[in-house]
Amino acid sequence: MDLPRFLARVLPGLLASLAVAAAAFLLSRIEIWLFGRDWLESLVLAILLGAVVRSGLPFHGMLRPGVDFAAKQVLEVAIVLLGGTISLGAIQAAGPELVGGIALIVVLAISAGYGIGRTLGLPPRLATLVACGNAICGNSAIAATAPVIKAESDDVAASIAFTAVLGISVVLLLPAIGALAGLSETRYGVLAGLTVYAVPQVLAAAAPAGMVAVQVGTLVKLVRVLMLGPVIFTLGMMPGNRESGAGLRTLVPWFIIGFLVMMTLRSANLIPDAVIAPLTQGSGILTIVAMAALGLTVDIRTLAHAGGRVMLAATLSLLVLGCLSAGLLQLLAVQ
Repeated sequence: MDLPRFLARVLPGLLASLAVAAAAFLLSRIEIWLFGRDWLESLVLAILLGAVVRSGLPFHGMLRPGVDFAAKQVLEVAIVLLGGTISLGAIQAAGPELVGGIALIVVLAISAGYGIGRTLGLPPRLATLVACGNAICGNSAIAATAPVIKAESDDVAASIAFTAVLGISVVLLLPAIGALAGLSETRYGVLAGLTVYAVPQVLAAAAPAGMVAVQVGTLVKLVRVLMLGPVIFTLGMMPGNRESGAGLRTLVPWFIIGFLVMMTLRSANLIPDAVIAPLTQGSGILTIVAMAALGLTVDIRTLAHAGGRVMLAATLSLLVLGCLSAGLLQLLAVQ
């Protein structure tokens, strides 16, 4: 590879993506300063800002190589780093019955979410993104799934934007639902861990019920996040998503292998605890840059056209997830 020529080709678009990502981060800090929390996370702001810039300003062709590089290769590196922050030790702490129940709910929620999306007329890849985001961990799952199924940037933008809105709604509504249902701290923690999208959102949703709810909710959520590895591996192995050839490298994208290797190293305590925070921050920053790049390729008119159906599909999928979670609580007789 001619490195100087490569850098000259990707630098303009990469710098544009970095600028949008920096603006998104700054806006999230302003949100925290004004309201005490960021109602729209940097990742969501990055893709929305990118879409606004792309739709409102001329998009020079020289930006395309760098934007594509940030949206694909940078995101793949972020996914690998994410694997190093996830330990399989959460499975032992949760117990086999709860782990099995969580895994079953993830599978059922993805299947139901995909079916709902297709019934409402969503394209297969968009339906898959909405289903995976709903069933596993919202934006992170969508970002990790998108390159595996070769999703279009418009699909990623639509699924992330509307999943973000639902995520905030769940954080606000779930404490009231738990209080009305008279759930114990443990039962409410399980419910929060099963239904709320992001780990920080689980903390926010569980905190009103007490520290036990926070601890249980975080544990359940971490086990749910662990399902991301098997899900993206399975999606990568499906005939429609893998490339021709018999070797492992052609069957499974490199970043899925990297994700699983990093997760294994973390589980074996070969990645020191001191490294986890930098890995988490690094993965988060790279994901924000990648989402900014994806936003820079999005046509807002396409997003608006799909908006109603995406929101309805995500809402119905979330309701199904809530019903499945309530059923698991009854089945396991969680006190």
